Amino acid sequence: MARCSRCGKESRLVAAAPGFCGDCLRDHFAEVRAQVLVVRARIRAEFGLPAEPPRSPGGAVCALCVHQCALGPRDISFCGLRRGCDDGSIAGPSADIGYFDWYHDPLPTNCVADWVCAGGAGAGYPRFAHASGPEYGYHNLAVFYRACGFDCLFCQNWHFRQGTGRARSARELAAAVDARTSCICYFGGDPSPQFPHALRASRLALEQADGRILRICWETNGSMAPAVALEMMDLSLASGGCVKFDLKAWDEGLHIALTGVSNRRTLESFERLAARIAERPAPPPLVASTLLVPGYVDEREVASIASFIAGLDPDIPYALLGFHPDFRMCDLPATSRGHAEACLRAAEAAGLTRVRIGNLPVLGSDY
Repeated sequence: MARCSRCGKESRLVAAAPGFCGDCLRDHFAEVRAQVLVVRARIRAEFGLPAEPPRSPGGAVCALCVHQCALGPRDISFCGLRRGCDDGSIAGPSADIGYFDWYHDPLPTNCVADWVCAGGAGAGYPRFAHASGPEYGYHNLAVFYRACGFDCLFCQNWHFRQGTGRARSARELAAAVDARTSCICYFGGDPSPQFPHALRASRLALEQADGRILRICWETNGSMAPAVALEMMDLSLASGGCVKFDLKAWDEGLHIALTGVSNRRTLESFERLAARIAERPAPPPLVASTLLVPGYVDEREVASIASFIAGLDPDIPYALLGFHPDFRMCDLPATSRGHAEACLRAAEAAGLTRVRIGNLPVLGSDY
């Protein structure tokens, strides 16, 4: 149990990091921002990551995500993948070489979109799915990219910060697609910092599939550059896949405290891609999810996120995910069933027609 450093509230729902309760972060962020950033900088330093995106005058710019890191000699990008070189170039992953792990995940899987997608629900059958229901006997090629442009205190895949692993080629990844692979999903981390590699691997895999069903899907925080977002959607629309956005919080101050990054680019990207849903309504090409972090991401946040989504298209699927204690928020309880059900009601009241609680088994008892 921690105590909020501003209002003094002591509760199971206050985390030692960021050190403030959810209400103070939302309603008084300007007052506590400096202290929040100190905590975040200390955590990033433990992994050899810069506190802020580098802005070296005249540095080489990485244009893949919102950070637009300008890398001078020996500068490290915010995601930790790229380094500035003495000759003005950038060392790191490329279209040919990436840092990732992969595995075959039998369908139907626990994907955020499994309840509405081709592989889990048969949406788009027969053009995009092998069956009118779950694709038993097929699998997803799950590609975990070892980097991220966010720095979430509750990250449930945080181990990628411990190292990039060995470099692998786009051709090697494409070769992992076999006759029973019906979809590729890029996640992590986040695919945005290594998008050129994912793009090349996807094109190679689609070429070798030679017209066979092979959907391209993405799970992302949405902080990518606008051109990257559009290319992700192009691949998903053409192949029967989807782009899954993790909308982590609505309030910008709360979002910065929890992830280290503003949510403005994420919301802009989501709105941009929502405008393309009519190009292929089924299977749904755009899906949203939110992790219900106790004490921080509650029905107030979910109601605002859901209102935003409903204003774009009320039929966009929205999954509410249970939190389990991890990374720097191990001192919080798991999401309770009452918390999840309250958020479900808030999302439906905001006008969304397709909402679900996505991972019931992780829900804990009421607080």
